[in-house]
Amino acid sequence: MQQVLIGIMGGSGLYQMDALQDVQEHDVTTPFGKPSDVVVTGKVHGTPVAFLARHGRGHRLLPSEVPYRANICALKQLGVRYLISFSAVGSLKEELRPLDMVLPDQFIDLTKRRDSTFFGAGAVAHASLAQPVCAALSDLLARALAEAGLVEPVRLHRSGTYVCIDGPQFSTLAESQWYRSMGASVIGMTNMPEAKLAREAQMAYATLAMVTDYDCWHPREAHVTADSAIANLMRNAGNAQRIAAAAIRILGAELPPSIAHTALQSALVTNPTTMAPEVLQRLEAILK
Repeated sequence: MQQVLIGIMGGSGLYQMDALQDVQEHDVTTPFGKPSDVVVTGKVHGTPVAFLARHGRGHRLLPSEVPYRANICALKQLGVRYLISFSAVGSLKEELRPLDMVLPDQFIDLTKRRDSTFFGAGAVAHASLAQPVCAALSDLLARALAEAGLVEPVRLHRSGTYVCIDGPQFSTLAESQWYRSMGASVIGMTNMPEAKLAREAQMAYATLAMVTDYDCWHPREAHVTADSAIANLMRNAGNAQRIAAAAIRILGAELPPSIAHTALQSALVTNPTTMAPEVLQRLEAILK
């Protein structure tokens, strides 16, 4: 199979890629278990791409049930070096309205029950997450939105802080107000530890966050429900498909360098020559 450098992580409402041609399904196994679903590969504008539905087709997995390590490792085993994530989020700021899109550049991880590293058990690494998003890939997503030929215009916000919670319940009012006091821009349940693991796997990572609601803090807007969030998300589903296709076209032509691609050079503490064979085998794809 031709090496696939570009991966798309589909979130709520994005369970397949309509633009994919020459489609193949891959039942991938990793040292960290099975990913959320089969990995689907194909070509968009002639560029090889791998697509994975984060929650599985049919939306079967809770945010804390998503096998984040297996998902990232499966894509890395196929050769992915650039990962674009699509996510549904709630807004924590008045100016971020439902149906807007945000390119977060920072994260606050409040999850508690998720495996957040490939390392341990015989290998130590401390990856830098000061800048958890690849700026070049985020800029490329902004260009893709402008060039995607969207039927309806979309307001794009070029930065923001994404606070990630375990869920699956939505926030209490007190929690929502606390997140706002932190300066967070949007709230979601899936981009952590995904972004951390992508950095350890030396993948350039950026996420396009699609705003569906105002969480529950807004004094004049209805509190978020699954029905209302999904309804707004489906209104943006066509836009997400067009933006993904445009991003793949641009990325396939440019393949910009990223600080993520050499993340382990300054992060890996344990020399691979001293790792036990079973540790090297477990980390083979990650250390590539």
